[in-house]
Amino acid sequence: MKDRFFIKRSAVATALAAMILICPARAAFAQNPPMFGRTPTASPTQTSTANASTNKKSQETAKGGSPSMGDRSFMREAAKGGMMEVDMGRQAEQNASNPEVKKFGARMVTDHSKANSELKSIALKKGVDLPGVKEPGRWKSDRDYMDAMVKDHEKDLADFEKEAKNGSDPDVKQFAEKTSAVVRKHLNLAKEIQGKLK
Repeated sequence: MKDRFFIKRSAVATALAAMILICPARAAFAQNPPMFGRTPTASPTQTSTANASTNKKSQETAKGGSPSMGDRSFMREAAKGGMMEVDMGRQAEQNASNPEVKKFGARMVTDHSKANSELKSIALKKGVDLPGVKEPGRWKSDRDYMDAMVKDHEKDLADFEKEAKNGSDPDVKQFAEKTSAVVRKHLNLAKEIQGKLK
């Protein structure tokens, strides 16, 4: 009889242990359905939280929050180009033999220093790190400088107009739009001077 009681008691204990293990597993399974055969759906709370997060990011960008990767890339390239224009402009002021080339170099220093300052202010406000100053190339000749200025300003104008049209951050777009007008003037002047050099 003791053996029968022990067997019954063992069976009850095993069944009880199985229930203890299975019930929490069923509860967990009900909360997290299987991935196979059925697409999980977000709860209303998860959906509203995700939508609020997306809306908040859109509002931050619209109000001057974090710029998109494209805006950041544009800002970094514009900073590099602007610093290069200032450095090469200084070289032109010092080394050019043609007075118009010297004057153009001085204008590059003035206009691009101003644009660089505005861009730095936007970058600081947006938390974007801009590259540091690089060593300028060596001076070759008035003609080489003006050829480089035409080529660089053609590329810059295309980049600034693209950002002004397609950028996502309103401050960066406004900077690009405003500065593209200056770049266009530089390009026209550079072509005019380039045409006079032999």
